[in-house]
Amino acid sequence: MLMAHPAVLRHLIDQYEALTALHAEKGTAEARQRLDDVSYTLCVSTGTRDVESALSHARDRLRRAGGVPRPS
Repeated sequence: MLMAHPAVLRHLIDQYEALTALHAEKGTAEARQRLDDVSYTLCVSTGTRDVESALSHARDRLRRAGGVPRPS
């Protein structure tokens, strides 16, 4: 299986967290669609079928890679 680069995983996790907060705050259809898209991409990037597993795998991969700092 191809593995996503840790920087890509970091970016996807950051997007997921930001969109989760945005959806919780505004709950718009656009925010929900963007959240669904990022969730799907996380799943594909980690070879998983649900977003919780995808986040767990992505975070584990970042830990094993020595972490990738969040962008400034």
